[in-house]
Amino acid sequence: MGVPNSREYNYYHSPNTPFRIMLKRRNEPLKKERPKWKCEYPMTEGQLRSKRDEFWDTAPAFDGRKEIWDALRAAALAAEGNDLELAQAIVDGACITLPHGSLTESYDELGNRYQLPAYTLAPPANLISETSSECQVSDSSQKQAQPAPCREEFQLRVRLSSGQDVRLTASLADSIAELKKQLEVEEDIAVTRQRWFFSGKLLIDKTRLQDAKIQKDFVVQVIVNMDPPAIAN
Repeated sequence: MGVPNSREYNYYHSPNTPFRIMLKRRNEPLKKERPKWKCEYPMTEGQLRSKRDEFWDTAPAFDGRKEIWDALRAAALAAEGNDLELAQAIVDGACITLPHGSLTESYDELGNRYQLPAYTLAPPANLISETSSECQVSDSSQKQAQPAPCREEFQLRVRLSSGQDVRLTASLADSIAELKKQLEVEEDIAVTRQRWFFSGKLLIDKTRLQDAKIQKDFVVQVIVNMDPPAIAN
């Protein structure tokens, strides 16, 4: 007759007899499935870590043995990292019994019961990623930092390379491409012949006046290229 596994048996002291009664408790291997739960309010990764730390720091003070709590914590971390083999080795090494194959309920070899809340074993379904949260905050701050383009119109002073000054009706939201078309209509200068400069920098078509910090009283230079010579047949 073989020796019974101490993890599968617990001892019970009957109040009516001095003898100990050995009770068998089922022990299942750790299962891959993790508990699914949802927090009452969306929780960030940082808040989840804080909640877990608070539990692990206070749980040993109420019941059970500290070394078992430490083993359960290590096993929970390993299981969450999908290292089920390591988690099982930690449980076996600490002589912890899992009646249902889950860390949510377990027993040590002395019969002490240990219960782990779902948040220590898996993140909630409504977990907010800190990365996405930071991106949303960053995008929000950028949107707040960039005021909406002003649609108030004013007369923009444009100086052609010929020395002629031209007034164009513009707003800070207008792009250089739009103003090039307006200059083409008013002065019959093809868009392809225009090169716009401000403060010594070439302005590309998609640039808005607001982006280049061009305001009402500023002057924009426009270099007008000569028409290509006609080729005789």
